[in-house]
Amino acid sequence: MSDTSRTTFGGRRAIPPNNSNAAEDDLPTEELQGLVPRGVNLQDFLNVSAVHLFKERWDSNKIDHHTDKYDNDKLIVRRGQSFYVQIDFNRPYDPRRDLFRVEYVIGRYPQENKGTYIPVPVVPELQKGKWGAKVIMNEDRSVRLSILSSPECIVGKFRMYVAIWTPYGILRTRRNPETDTYILFNPWCEEDAVYLDNEKEREEYVLNDIGVIFYGDFNDIKSRSWSYGQFEDGILDACLYMMDRAQMDLSGRGNPIKVSRVGSAMINAKDDEGVLVGSWDNIYAYGVPPSAWTGSVDILLEYRSSENPVRYGQCWVFAGVFNTFLRCLGIPARVVTNYFSAHDNDANLQMDIFLEEDGSVSNKLTKDSVWNYHCWNEAWMTRPDLPVGFGGWQAVDSTPQENSDGMYRCGPASVQAVKHGHVCFQFDAPFVFAEVNSDLIYITAKKDGTHVVETLDTTHIGKLIVTKQLEGDGIQDITDTYKFQEGQEEERLALETALMYGAKKALNTEGMVKSRSDVDMDFEVENAVLGKDFKITITFRNNSSNRYSISACLSGNITFYTGVSKTEFKKETFDVVLDPLSFKKEEVLVRAGEYMSQLLEQGFLHFFVTARINETKDVLAKQKSTVLTIPKVIIKVRGAAVVGSDMVVTVEFTNPLKETLQNVWMYLEGPGVIRPKRKTFREIRPNATVQWEEVCQPWVPGRRKLIASLTSDSLRHVYGELDLQIQRRPSM
Repeated sequence: MSDTSRTTFGGRRAIPPNNSNAAEDDLPTEELQGLVPRGVNLQDFLNVSAVHLFKERWDSNKIDHHTDKYDNDKLIVRRGQSFYVQIDFNRPYDPRRDLFRVEYVIGRYPQENKGTYIPVPVVPELQKGKWGAKVIMNEDRSVRLSILSSPECIVGKFRMYVAIWTPYGILRTRRNPETDTYILFNPWCEEDAVYLDNEKEREEYVLNDIGVIFYGDFNDIKSRSWSYGQFEDGILDACLYMMDRAQMDLSGRGNPIKVSRVGSAMINAKDDEGVLVGSWDNIYAYGVPPSAWTGSVDILLEYRSSENPVRYGQCWVFAGVFNTFLRCLGIPARVVTNYFSAHDNDANLQMDIFLEEDGSVSNKLTKDSVWNYHCWNEAWMTRPDLPVGFGGWQAVDSTPQENSDGMYRCGPASVQAVKHGHVCFQFDAPFVFAEVNSDLIYITAKKDGTHVVETLDTTHIGKLIVTKQLEGDGIQDITDTYKFQEGQEEERLALETALMYGAKKALNTEGMVKSRSDVDMDFEVENAVLGKDFKITITFRNNSSNRYSISACLSGNITFYTGVSKTEFKKETFDVVLDPLSFKKEEVLVRAGEYMSQLLEQGFLHFFVTARINETKDVLAKQKSTVLTIPKVIIKVRGAAVVGSDMVVTVEFTNPLKETLQNVWMYLEGPGVIRPKRKTFREIRPNATVQWEEVCQPWVPGRRKLIASLTSDSLRHVYGELDLQIQRRPSM
C-alpha cells in the first residue's frame, strides 16, 4: 500500500522518514487479489460517482467546528468531533451486500500504526475516542455519513479516498484534491489535550485574529495592536509548511507538546532556517525593521513563498507570529509581557551589577542584562508527561536566547511548576523561573580584587507580567500565576524548592551585605516627549541626626529594550550637603540635542544614579528607564463599513521633528478588511503632513481593526489604529 524502501538494516526493513505533509504518493485505485475472471466487469460493482464534503462557510461542518472564518475552500474540521460527508454511488447502496469505507492518508509513506493511514469503518454507532462512520441517510443513490475522528488524530492536511470491497479485491477512488481535509486541534472537545472549558476564553485564545501586545516600561506601559490573521488565505498552509521545514515526523503532529516545541524553534531562524531573523543592533538595511510589522500575515506568506527566513524580528514579533501559528492549528494561545525580564545566561537567579569604587557602573564586569520587557507566549494543554496539576498554561518562547537540547527554543514549561519552584520538570523551566524571579545585586569591585555587596533587590525582576484581557484591549495582570507575592511563606518555599533542584545558587560574592545607610535616595524622570527637553529630579533624605556630604553621579544611556547599553549620552556629577533629618532635591536637565542623534527605534533612555556618602563611604544606587512619547499615525475611513462595499482608508502622518525624515515606509493592514499594504515616501519635511489612501471591500463582519505603522531612517516605532464595526451585507 505504501512505497517502502527495500533497503534493510540489521534485518529490519527501513521505512523512509514520513516528515512532510506536502509530499504524497497516490494509493492504488485497484488492489486485486489475483486475476479477474473473464466476463466480470468491475464497474458493475458499487462505484463512487461523487463525494460532497459540505465545506462552504455556511455549511454545518464549518460552523459546528468553528472553522468558518478560515479563508480556505477546503473542508476544515477539528478532531474528536463528528462531521458530515455524502457519497453518491452508481446505484443504491445495500448494506447487506455492499461494503465500503472512507480512508484518510497523510504524507508519502502512510502506516496505520503511525496514524498516517486511517481506515474509517462504517459502524452502527459512533464511539467517543475512536474513528468511525455512521450512515445517517441512505436515499436513492446517496449515502450521508457522520464521521467521528479520534481526539488524538494527527493535525494536518489529509487526502481522502473511498474504498469499496468486491470479491476480487478493493476498488478505490482516484486522488481528488477537492476532497482534501484539514484536521485541527479541538479546544471544544473534552478528550482533546488542548480542551479549554471556558467559551469566552476559546473565543479569545483560539478565534480572535486581532490582539494587543504590551511593551514599553513598567512605569509607562504602552500597547500596540497586532494582526494575528490566522484565518487569512494561505496562513494554514504556511503553518503546516513550518513543521515540514522542521522535518517533524507526522506521527508526532497530534501532540501539542511536540508541536509547540517545534514551533518555538522554527519561528526563529537562528539554527534551522526558520521564519524570522532576529536583529537587535538597530541596523536593518537588508529587511524590514521589527517595529514596522503590523501583523503576522506578511511574514508567514513571505516565508512560505520565498522558502527563506524573513528579516527582521524582535521578541514581540516572534511572539506575535508564534501566536498565529498556535491559534491557526487550534492550540489556545496568548502573548504575555514580562516587565524587567532577566536574561541570566547561567540561570542562577542572580543579576550582578558591578560598580567601580567611585560608584559608576562597570561595563567591563557587568555581563547580565535586565530587559525592560520581554514577550513570550503561553499555550494551553494537558501535560501527561508531568505529575498531575502541571497542565494548563505552558510558557513557550521563540525568541532565540539560549540553546535547549541543541536548538534555540524554550518550553513548553508549566507555569504552575514555575510558580512553585518545580524547575526539574521539562522543558526549560529553570530559564523561565530565572526570567521572573532573579535577584538584582549591586556589587562594588574593589581595586584589591574583593567584592562588596552594596544593595540587594529581590523584587525588581518580574515586576509585572501581563496579557490582553478577555473581551477588550485592556491589561490583565497575570503576575500571580508565575510567582507568589514577595515575602509570603509560599514565595520562600518556592525559592527553596528551586534551590533544591539547583536553579538558584548562593550569592557569588566575597563580602557581606552592608548594613542599611542613614540616607535614602530616589529619582523621577519627567514625562519625556521625543525631540523635547525634560528634567530628572533626584531626592536625598537624611534619616539621622548626622550631617552628611554626598558626591553623586548621573549617567544617561541610550539602551536597547533588552537592557544592553548602546552609548552614554549624558554624564553629570554634583555634590549635595544634607542637614540632619532633612531632604534635598536636585534637578538635572536633559536636552533633546543630547539624545536625538543616537536614539534607537524604541526610544528607551536608561538612567543610573549612584551616590557616595563621604563620611561613611556608603554607596547608594538606583536605575530607571523611560520611554519617549512618540507621535502617532492617524487612520480615517469614509464610505459604508459594510461587507462587500467600497470603503476608503486614509493614513496620515505629520512630522513633529526639526529634521527631515528620509526613506519613509508606511504599512497598513486589517484582517477581514484590507490585505497587508505598504507605501514608500522619499522624505517628509519638518511639520509636513503626508497622506495615503487605499480603497478596500471588507469581507468579514463584526468588530474589526485597522493597524498602521511608519518607519524611516531616523524615526521608528510609530503606530496608529482604528476600531471598526463592519455591518453584514443587507439581504435582498
